[in-house]
Amino acid sequence: MMVIRAIEQQDLDELERLAALTGVGFTSLVPDKTVLQRKIDLSHTSFHTEHLEHPGPQSYLFVLEDTDQGRIVGTCGLLATVGLDEPFYSYHLGTITHSSRELGVHNTHPTLVLNNDYTGVSEVCTLFLQEDYRHSRNGQLLSKSRFMFLAQFPERFTEKIFAEMRGVCDEDGTSPLWESLGRQFFSIDFERADELTAQGNKQFIAELMPNNPVYVNLLSNEARDVLGKCHSSTEPARRLLEQEGFRFENYVDIFDGGPTIEARVQDIRAVRDSRVVFASIGEPKSTEEGPYYLVANIKLAGFRCLLIQRPTPPGSGLVLTQAEADALAIQHKDPVRIVELSPYARHA
Repeated sequence: MMVIRAIEQQDLDELERLAALTGVGFTSLVPDKTVLQRKIDLSHTSFHTEHLEHPGPQSYLFVLEDTDQGRIVGTCGLLATVGLDEPFYSYHLGTITHSSRELGVHNTHPTLVLNNDYTGVSEVCTLFLQEDYRHSRNGQLLSKSRFMFLAQFPERFTEKIFAEMRGVCDEDGTSPLWESLGRQFFSIDFERADELTAQGNKQFIAELMPNNPVYVNLLSNEARDVLGKCHSSTEPARRLLEQEGFRFENYVDIFDGGPTIEARVQDIRAVRDSRVVFASIGEPKSTEEGPYYLVANIKLAGFRCLLIQRPTPPGSGLVLTQAEADALAIQHKDPVRIVELSPYARHA
């Protein structure tokens, strides 16, 4: 069975194995045991902090476990806030107008403006699924399970939340935007810059990056073409988020130009439509026909989520098999949160 759960200390080796599969440009998951251990430690502390007055430096890291194989095959995360302990930079795509009445010239130029606009905002992050598990709706379970956690614990996050999408780079880790812009100021490779930011070393950005607007027309054609574009392997993740209500608001990554998409938490479809029902343990009429549903327990440290299939929409109660209940770590008559996996399921 495929189960989403909070990461645990014993998952370090498996998380390092997954990190080694991500490739250049995936800064939130790098194959560095020390960095990964810090992530696990912070996540463990965050999951076990029961009372919070407001969102802070908390980080919640989840894993997708194939319980039949005893393997961790995917990971995803939520950051309560960004930019409080270290600066968080992005580019905003804007425009500057130049005109001359004498010459009768009026020109509008697209620009990139360095900013910290997402400081203090929550982030959806660290989504990665092992390639041989990219089937059977595992990617949807992995991505959308986070919204069940958001729905249950909204006080731990800000009203707005965003996601950075991995930008375009080739198999050698070369980014067109970096080659046209970043390299001019840093004189290092894109992979090295990514490595530094993954380690939390971002001061060099403020020290070396130009604060003035960058005129997009001065960039190479290849760099202009990738602004706001996703890496091919990230396109499915972007589509899933956009189905849930995330939108591109002209913010892009400063290194690879990948898009940042955002939403109000309460406007996310899976958050808005999810509801709490009581679970009964028994034998459902059918578990193989009808729409798919995300089902999660309502626990903090012991959060778990899985995918079920039912022929009819659950009402105030939900019948789960003993195996499903065990996977969710719940008892008979415990409350669970449920939502349709697809935004179109209710209208099918």
